[in-house]
Amino acid sequence: MKKLVVVALSLVIILGFLFWKFGPSFQQTPPTGPVSLTYWGLKDENIIKPQVVEFESQNPNIKINYVHQSTINYRTRVQTQIRSGVGPDIFQFHNSWLAMFESDLAPAPKDIWTMEEYKKDFLPIAADSFSKNDNIFAAPDQIDGLALFINEDILQAVGEKVPKNWREFIESAVKVTVQDETGKIQTAGAALGTTSNVDYWSDILGLLLMQQPGVNLASPQSPAVAEVLRFYISFVIDPRRKTWDVNMPSSSETFAQGRLAFYFGPAWRTGQFKQNPNLKFKVVPVPQLSERQVAWASFWGEAVSGTSKYQKQAWQFIKFLTAKEIEIRKQMAADSLLNAYISQGSYYKFWYLSSNTFDNGINDEMITVWKEGVDEILQTNNPDKALQNIAVGVRKVLDKYTKPVPAPTR
Repeated sequence: MKKLVVVALSLVIILGFLFWKFGPSFQQTPPTGPVSLTYWGLKDENIIKPQVVEFESQNPNIKINYVHQSTINYRTRVQTQIRSGVGPDIFQFHNSWLAMFESDLAPAPKDIWTMEEYKKDFLPIAADSFSKNDNIFAAPDQIDGLALFINEDILQAVGEKVPKNWREFIESAVKVTVQDETGKIQTAGAALGTTSNVDYWSDILGLLLMQQPGVNLASPQSPAVAEVLRFYISFVIDPRRKTWDVNMPSSSETFAQGRLAFYFGPAWRTGQFKQNPNLKFKVVPVPQLSERQVAWASFWGEAVSGTSKYQKQAWQFIKFLTAKEIEIRKQMAADSLLNAYISQGSYYKFWYLSSNTFDNGINDEMITVWKEGVDEILQTNNPDKALQNIAVGVRKVLDKYTKPVPAPTR
C-alpha cells in the first residue's frame, strides 16, 4: 500500500512539473517582437504622418499603419469590421457615438489614464462624451463646436455691439438686414430658420433646445420645444424678424462673401474665411438665453477596438496624440479668432443632432426626424402636429441606437 502511495505522489510531482514547464500561461505576457497597430481616420495622411513618425521614434517596438478613410459609410464600415474581428486597432470616433459603440470599445487601462488625470487633461465635455461608469472609451483630438462669427463692418455701420444674449442678437440682426424694393434680402442679418441653406442648422437647433428650460430632448412633445421651433423659423417667416431667406446661398458662402452679419460655425471655418482679405470678422461665444450658460460641442477623438490584440499599446499611442490637443488648446486660447471655443469650455453640451458625423446612424437619423418637422412647420406655422411626429421619430431612433448590444468576439 505504501508503495502505491509513493508511486502516486511521484506521478503527481512529475505531472505538476511538466504542466508548470510546458503548460499554458495564465498571465498574459507582453509581446516581445514589434507590435503593428492599424489606425483608421478621416484626416489627410500628411497631417497625421509627422505624429506617427515621432511616436515610432520614441517607441521603436510599435509600428503605426495609418489608413485614410472615406467619409462615405465610415461609421458603419468601422463597426462592421470590428464586430467581424478584423477592424482597426485605433479609429477616429465622434463625441456623440458612445451610445452606439460602447460594447465595441476597449476602455483605457488605469495605468494609462485614471479618470482624475483625464479630467485634468481635458475640458469637462470630453469626460461627458467619452466616459461611462468610470471607464474612458476615447480621447479628444481637439474640442470644437459652435461659436458666433460676426462681420465687423456690417455691425459697425449701424453702431451695433456684439450681442451676448438672444434678445440683443435679434435686435442687431433685424437692424442690419437690408432688403431691396422687392423684399429680396441683400444683406442678411442672421442665418437661421431653414434646413436647406443654413449650414449646421441641426447643431444650432440643438443649442437652442438645450438652452431652453423645460426641454426634454428624449420626449420633445412639449410647449417648451414648440417655443424653440417658433423662434427658429421666425427668422424666415416673421416679417418683423425676417433676417434670412430660403433663396439665399448657403450661410457659409454668404458669410464668406461679406453679405451676412451673424453666422454660426465651427473653428475650422476661420481658416476658410481668412482667405478673403476684405472680410473683417471676429468670433465670439454663442448668445445665451439665461444665466445658465450652454454652448454646443461637436468634435472627434480616438478610440480603441475591443477586438484589438494590443489594446495597451493602442492607448499609449492615443495618449501621445492627445498630448498635442492640450498644446493646441493653449494655442487656441491665445488666438483672437479661436479663443471663443476655449472660453465656452466649461459649459459645452451635446446631443444627437451633430452634423457632418457621416454615421448613417443616431445623428443622421435624428437630424432627418427634426428636418421633416421643421420643414413641415415652415409650411404650416403650426408646430403642434409636427411635434407629434418628431416625438415618435425621436423615440424610434433612441430605441434603435441606445439599447445595449452584445459585445464583439474578442
